[in-house]
Amino acid sequence: MTALVQTNRVALERPVRQPATDVRPRIRRLGLRKPVPLAAGSGIVLLLAVWTVGSAAGLIDPRVLSAPWTVVTTGVDLAVDGNLLENLWVSLTRAAQGLVWGVLAGVVLALLSGLSRIGEALLDGPIQVKRAVPNLALLPLLILWFGIGEEMKVITIALGVFIPIYIHTHNGLRSIDKRYVELAETLRLGRRQFVTRVVLPGALPGFLLGLRFAVTGSLLALVVVEQVNGTAGIGYMMELARTYGQTEVIFVGLVVYGVLGYTADYSVRLLQRKALTWRRTLED
Repeated sequence: MTALVQTNRVALERPVRQPATDVRPRIRRLGLRKPVPLAAGSGIVLLLAVWTVGSAAGLIDPRVLSAPWTVVTTGVDLAVDGNLLENLWVSLTRAAQGLVWGVLAGVVLALLSGLSRIGEALLDGPIQVKRAVPNLALLPLLILWFGIGEEMKVITIALGVFIPIYIHTHNGLRSIDKRYVELAETLRLGRRQFVTRVVLPGALPGFLLGLRFAVTGSLLALVVVEQVNGTAGIGYMMELARTYGQTEVIFVGLVVYGVLGYTADYSVRLLQRKALTWRRTLED
């Protein structure tokens, strides 16, 4: 009897192993479902539907907002005569050049500032001041220094790109868990190995987040510089259309900018998923 009581007592005191629970029902209950690929463009489809129905019903004044079929027809005509493709190529070249130089500058400055206290003391302050100054405020000075040619346009785009790259990469470098530092010391990694194996991979999520803002910033700067004494580009085409009151051509340019921005952002998000497969997020 005593042995039976002791056996029951041991069984009661033994921790009960809980069955493994699936977190997916909890995620669904909290409204944090995995995004559906086809649902990503549902908002755009809805916007186009409202635009089409409003134009067809006469609720939208074509002098204010051209009908979508008018914009499509105008875009096709501009593409056939080569005007649209020529200006698009010029815009893409400018944006790509500014993006490359801006990303390089942002990464180099972030590494110098994020990996060195002296570099941070010398660089972070001036960059934060530049961050507070809009590019539009610098445009008169850039025109005075570099003229109104391609050099000024590329520099303006690069200035709009390097700030988000620097901010998010620098934050990624400074936000690395100290436990990784302790692990590196335990493994007796040298400084170079620590930087290449721990610091840079740890800062990669921040860099990619900054890249998403950078591609958008390059297009925003592109819109500005192409309407300042430009002779080619989508912005120049839109400015010329404004002079002649061609609303449909202006909307063709807006659609092109929108498609470029959405495509660039989607490409960076796809790169994030491929490069950060080791991270588990709600999108996984």
